[in-house]
Amino acid sequence: MIKTKFLSNLLLSLIWVAITGAFTVENFVFGFALSFFLLWITATDRRDNKYFNRIPKLIGFVFFFLYELIKANIEVAYDVITPRHYMEPGIVKIPLDAKSDLEITLLANLITLTPGTLSLDVSDDRKVLYVHAMYVKDREEFVANIKNGFERRLLEITR
Repeated sequence: MIKTKFLSNLLLSLIWVAITGAFTVENFVFGFALSFFLLWITATDRRDNKYFNRIPKLIGFVFFFLYELIKANIEVAYDVITPRHYMEPGIVKIPLDAKSDLEITLLANLITLTPGTLSLDVSDDRKVLYVHAMYVKDREEFVANIKNGFERRLLEITR
């Protein structure tokens, strides 16, 4: 059901681009949003349809990730250009709510993509993710930020 809605959304977006004759990214994004809105209006049961819930969450997640990425880049860059280093490195054990291989892999990669953090390993029982971080002032706060930020938002999209 989700795949067919997504493919319908893409097809309607391409039709929009073809009709308008403007082959730009902005026009495609506008067409995607317009077709999403049209599909949403014509849907018979919006509450049970996961597609209409996931797309806004996915867009929100992209903006959240970009915010975290910019924030981490600024923190690392500031530490590099100042004479005093503010690093407090550590390896942190993060308990996982993510169960599937896809969820764990996505979470580990998102953590690694953020400057100052690196996913090291997943325990054999897949219940713990080990992360090296440059700035660990408080371990519980670091774990809470990962769990309430990346993991919670990722699980909202994948489940």
